[in-house]
Amino acid sequence: MVKFLSLSLKICKSYEMIVRIVKLTFKQEEISNFLDIFEQQKKFIAGFEGCSHLNLLRDKTHTNIFFTYSHWKDENALELYRESDFFQKIWSKVKLKFADKPQAWSLEKYE
Repeated sequence: MVKFLSLSLKICKSYEMIVRIVKLTFKQEEISNFLDIFEQQKKFIAGFEGCSHLNLLRDKTHTNIFFTYSHWKDENALELYRESDFFQKIWSKVKLKFADKPQAWSLEKYE
């Protein structure tokens, strides 16, 4: 079963928008700890300037693998978030729970 946590806060121009997908593989025993952190912080993440959408997805087969799926106004907004004290604080807690190196993709609409 895929669990969806979705927050859409504001609309941004589609031609500038960046879609960010991050694959996170956790140690089995750390999943509930990660979910607690995400639940506590998801509104702050989604409310960060430049973020218009945030989902957390879970792999149906490998239940220790999660994906964050987010929309950002542009690359600058994403970088400002990644460089923020807020992100650094959260990331320092979350990365200790990984079973594998995270993977990330920044995508744009192709037409």
